[in-house]
Amino acid sequence: MRQEVLKNCIADTNFRIEEKPFYRGKVRNVYTLSDDTLGIVVTDRISAFDHIMKEPIPFKGQILNQLSAFAFQKVDDILPVHVLDVPHPNVTIAKKCSPIPIEVVVRGYLTGHAWRVYKNGGRILCGVQLPDGMKEHQKFNRPILTPATKATEGHDEDISEHEILQRGIVEPELWEEIRSAAFRLFERGTKIAANQGLILVDTKYEMGLFDGELTLIDEVHTSDSSRYFYSEGYEARLNEGIQQRQLSKEFLREWLMEKGFRGLEGQTQPPLPETFRWSIYQRYAELFETLTGKSFEPTVIEDIDKDLGEVFSAYR
Repeated sequence: MRQEVLKNCIADTNFRIEEKPFYRGKVRNVYTLSDDTLGIVVTDRISAFDHIMKEPIPFKGQILNQLSAFAFQKVDDILPVHVLDVPHPNVTIAKKCSPIPIEVVVRGYLTGHAWRVYKNGGRILCGVQLPDGMKEHQKFNRPILTPATKATEGHDEDISEHEILQRGIVEPELWEEIRSAAFRLFERGTKIAANQGLILVDTKYEMGLFDGELTLIDEVHTSDSSRYFYSEGYEARLNEGIQQRQLSKEFLREWLMEKGFRGLEGQTQPPLPETFRWSIYQRYAELFETLTGKSFEPTVIEDIDKDLGEVFSAYR
């Protein structure tokens, strides 16, 4: 079963809709179904350092799609969401929004990218002044906003709120709406995580406009967009300088860095061993089950392209 599943992941889709735009992202394949509707297929691809790994992860797409559907329902009173329907384990039908080209990153703790900047002497991150004397994984006094440009090619780049407004990327009134929504979403995500024994460490939100209304798009509070620690033992580990137990993609980034890969020019991407790919699937399933309180029941997809033809026909 395990070997068969590893060989039959959904790495890509070949289905196309004649004369309709198609977009292939790092993880999602996006189909235009009508003037205001998209069909989003969440594949089993996984990325790190803005590079797609050569080997997909079993059932990762299903976990992300279903976890995001669960999480969108928990925040749709804060901000309208793009989800219209989830008719297939790997598919979301969504509003066709005009995306805002900024990843809105909210951080509650000095971890990951923020820590790497900090330990190298940086005390300003995206225009935010960081205090001296902090430890890795220490909680900020209050969450901080550290946006990034949404690159169409290459790496996303840190950007300050001042630069966003100065460059005219987003109008001031809209940006104020975005930042306010981001902090409210993070507060909600933090409470949901705490109820399940988790800490929402940091996350990124993507937003767009639908009929002029700010709308939450892409995914929300998933293991691809967020980092979680287990609450139990957090303080003890922090005080002892021990790495936190976490559910996120950081373990993949750390594994790649150990192999000498940070996504930089000239570096060779190492292959993911089958045992490691299976362990990644298990971590994704663990987060789904911990956050939702439900067991993850994988569905073996025999022919995704055939499924897409049948599913999308109802929305065209």
